[in-house]
Amino acid sequence: MAPSSVFQPGNTAVITGGASGIGLALAQRCAAHGMRVLITDWDDELLGKVAAAAADDGSSIATFKMDVGRLEDWARLQERINGDFGGMINLLALNAGVGSPSSFSDAASFRRVLDTNLYGVINGLSTLLGGVQSTAATESGSGPSAIVITGSKQGITNPPGNPAYNASKAAVKTLAEQLCFDLRDSANVSVHLLVPGWTFTGLSGNRPGGGKEKPAGAWWPEQVVDYLEAKMAEGKFYILCPDNDVDEETDKKRMLWSVGDVVEGRPALTRWHEEWKTQAQEWMDNQKV
Repeated sequence: MAPSSVFQPGNTAVITGGASGIGLALAQRCAAHGMRVLITDWDDELLGKVAAAAADDGSSIATFKMDVGRLEDWARLQERINGDFGGMINLLALNAGVGSPSSFSDAASFRRVLDTNLYGVINGLSTLLGGVQSTAATESGSGPSAIVITGSKQGITNPPGNPAYNASKAAVKTLAEQLCFDLRDSANVSVHLLVPGWTFTGLSGNRPGGGKEKPAGAWWPEQVVDYLEAKMAEGKFYILCPDNDVDEETDKKRMLWSVGDVVEGRPALTRWHEEWKTQAQEWMDNQKV
């Protein structure tokens, strides 16, 4: 896959979950590059704040209310993209996500999370992948195009506590990998799996206007976007972000230990078992990556 250079004046960006957090930071970055931006979200209050801010500063960020779990809403979005952008999509960021608690005794809790986190990606690709590909194939100079899918480290290391969220992000990782493989011969469409570290967003308690102080260990959403843009320029598919508490080496060691549960035939999720914690930590302390 060729390095992506989608951040160009006049290019177009469609970003789900774009009214706050990483999605909003990415939208603002795109607008700063002179791109035309359409963000989607389900939250009327946050969408209103973004629209008001865009009107005040004259930015090129437009808003669209939708539920990413509903295919009919994607059909409406497609009509909006056709009208505003002539169907062109240089950057498609499938970023919408929720972190609602889940329990095996509550099937509805799984549905709520999977509808957004998983089907928000499936519906987005089934509706807009063709537009991304056709944009990259044009001779108008608007290509290349890129698809950014937001995953989670919880979808890789699978910490106990929220099975629906972890399962949704594990599935998103698989989908992104499949898409990257399917488009491996496409010189003008790049695919990127964004895996943030601890980031101060709505999922971690930072609803805009809430007044909470950022924890010292967390990154700002803008730092994640800095990292994303740099790694996209390098043509990276896996974009594993550190934070102020966990560096890249530690992340890799945790992932290797998790895979070791399978390879070594250990019990599931041994890193969180009391009887395995010391061994796991000693292994990571001595492991070179």
